[in-house]
Amino acid sequence: METPAEFVKKLGSSVTKQQIRQKVWDYLEAKNIANFPRPVHNRIPNFKGAATASDKVASMEVFKKAQTVKVNPDKPQEVVRFHTLEAHKTLLVPTPRLRTGLFNRITPPSQSKETFRKCATSQGVKEHSLPLSLDTKVKIDLIVIGAVAVSKTGLRIGKGEGFADLEYAMMVNMGAVDDNTVVVCSVHDCQVMDIPAELYNDHDLTVDYVVTPTQIIKCEGGTHSKPKGLIWSRLKVLFVLLFPGIVFKNAKTFLPFTLRATFTRGSLKPFQRQPACFMSDIQVLLLPLFLQLTIIAYDV
Repeated sequence: METPAEFVKKLGSSVTKQQIRQKVWDYLEAKNIANFPRPVHNRIPNFKGAATASDKVASMEVFKKAQTVKVNPDKPQEVVRFHTLEAHKTLLVPTPRLRTGLFNRITPPSQSKETFRKCATSQGVKEHSLPLSLDTKVKIDLIVIGAVAVSKTGLRIGKGEGFADLEYAMMVNMGAVDDNTVVVCSVHDCQVMDIPAELYNDHDLTVDYVVTPTQIIKCEGGTHSKPKGLIWSRLKVLFVLLFPGIVFKNAKTFLPFTLRATFTRGSLKPFQRQPACFMSDIQVLLLPLFLQLTIIAYDV
């Protein structure tokens, strides 16, 4: 079975993000590299050696110097969350699906290793985290995320929902990150490949380091920079994602247009705006639910 890297090299610039995702997921399962939860399809995949990769992240100077670390809530980064708590750093995780805000802060009820390990799990994140309001002043030194695929030049492919890109863009706008904020991506070695630069847009998040169970790669030679903030033409769609409760109360104010999602061969194209003179009450009530169920925030 050819590796994901060989697959991408064979297809060249004709390959799509979804083809890369599918190949990585299939390969991890077929080679039994995948780890709980399985199957890894449609996830940031967990893999054998994830803890070793996390230990390598914790050994990096950028981690040691960081005071505030934002780590994604996925299983392969669980040990990074543990190391962050153990080092008595501030640990932030994304608010689930960004429904009520941007960050949750993990607040361990005690300072024991056992408590830190529990708080690092997905259940611990749910039980021992508190949401921060968007008005809270935060300065993030380090971001640790997973991926489905990543290149040595820092190009990253997520699971296809675009939340990592959206989160970063919002952090730029609120001043939580700047050019000194380092982004580290931990993956299995088979997830590292030469991804065509043509697949990337200005809203896609790039990474500074790729960490695998066997190596730490400083990303160099890339032609894409990190997002400079939200793409304002999509702000109203993003607002629906972030604040569905507010939208329900003020839908006719915030949504003076209808949105159309176009599906082609299983992929969702960017939302297109269509002028509308009238929205019925039923449309107003159902639209946020529809978006919550079908939205691909950025990464399509």
